[in-house]
Amino acid sequence: MPPVSLKIEGPKKAKTCVVLTHGAGESSESTFLSYFAERFVEQRRRVIRFDFPYMAERSRSGRRRPPDPEEVLLETWRQVLGQLRDERIIIGGKSMGGRMATMIADECRIDGVLCLGYPFHPTGRPEKLRVEHLATLKTPTLIIQGERDPFGSSEEVAGYSLSESIRIHWVPDGDHAYNVGRGSDRAHEQNLKNAARAAEEFLFERWGM
Repeated sequence: MPPVSLKIEGPKKAKTCVVLTHGAGESSESTFLSYFAERFVEQRRRVIRFDFPYMAERSRSGRRRPPDPEEVLLETWRQVLGQLRDERIIIGGKSMGGRMATMIADECRIDGVLCLGYPFHPTGRPEKLRVEHLATLKTPTLIIQGERDPFGSSEEVAGYSLSESIRIHWVPDGDHAYNVGRGSDRAHEQNLKNAARAAEEFLFERWGM
């Protein structure tokens, strides 16, 4: 596997390092992920972003590619973490990226996980759950989920068996990217701010600045 390129932002001597990666369809430079990265940097946290191999190749060639196999995604996470110095590390990201983070967090003895929209099941296939490992996850985890997320709504998730180490913050009337429904009395920007506040509170409550 070729070396993974890291985008590093924020102070070099921050107490907390937040490592984020993307979902299946957009890179770590997406508007969505950039919004949260910028908020964490403003809070004086070190932020690292990276792309999985298939997305890095898409950026080079301009050709759309399907996500890498799960074992490649997990090994990419391990390689990234192996490049980091000994510091307080929180890992996660958007959808698929956050899901992969939950799968290696205990193994790699990570301090915390932050999932910005979790794909509890594929869209339209609520019977195909991706929650088995979440029942035994020991790493402190925050999942920020839209109330009407097609990958797992508030009604659906209420019936899942999740570890006590997992906290879920529900974004009002939000979908998988926290967009609001037609006719909603909320705005997308409100939901992004709502999600960012929840993430910041999670980080501050457990690890301070």
